[in-house]
Amino acid sequence: MKILTDLHTHTCASTHAYSTIMENTAYASQIGVEAIAMTDHTPGLEDGAHRWHFYNQNVLPPVINGVHVLKGAEVNIIDIDGGLDLRQEYLERLDWVVVSYHSYALRDPCTKSRRTQCYINLLSNPHVDMLGHCGSPIFDFDIDAVLDAAKANDKVIEINENSFSARGENIEICRNIAITCGEKGVRISVDSDAHFCQSIGHFPRSIEMLEDIGFPEELIVNTDWTKLKDYLNNRKSGKTV
Repeated sequence: MKILTDLHTHTCASTHAYSTIMENTAYASQIGVEAIAMTDHTPGLEDGAHRWHFYNQNVLPPVINGVHVLKGAEVNIIDIDGGLDLRQEYLERLDWVVVSYHSYALRDPCTKSRRTQCYINLLSNPHVDMLGHCGSPIFDFDIDAVLDAAKANDKVIEINENSFSARGENIEICRNIAITCGEKGVRISVDSDAHFCQSIGHFPRSIEMLEDIGFPEELIVNTDWTKLKDYLNNRKSGKTV
């Protein structure tokens, strides 16, 4: 299994990450990655990028160092209703929007049932493309209900390589999510969540798990740039790929 795009990467605009977009694309080009999404943290995290960083991404060319660059964000879920810390006027300018729970940004404590409904609400938001790093036991949810909503809205669930660095429960949850995505026909993306350029395009543990469960490769949106571009064009024109 080869994954030639990476839809969750950070630059030093997220100040706990350490590479520029030029460094990220140069390394991606060197290892044969065809496309990346630049998904810096939004302002709800203490060291997230300023909102203008997201508004102004249109100044970037679509291809840098020979690598296609999707202008994006990793947006914080801030309340139990699915509120986000980046307004619609910013989201609608972006190519790729990941939404994630981060404990430091979440204003309201919430139960499993409320987290589930929050994810379902977000999956119907036309500006949301993917649920990020869903494997944390801290933010557990009803997997079947959320993946049914992802399927209904043709949205993407992330398999995040960084989740495999955490404790064993994360790995089991990621595996269960992947198995259920395969059974329900829900699309996934395999991503690095890179905070340094040399992490881009490296997903060995994610790929090992997907191969072990026999995950259908046709459901992985980011195996190559052509497949990813077709998915985005078709979904955003209201079609189903």
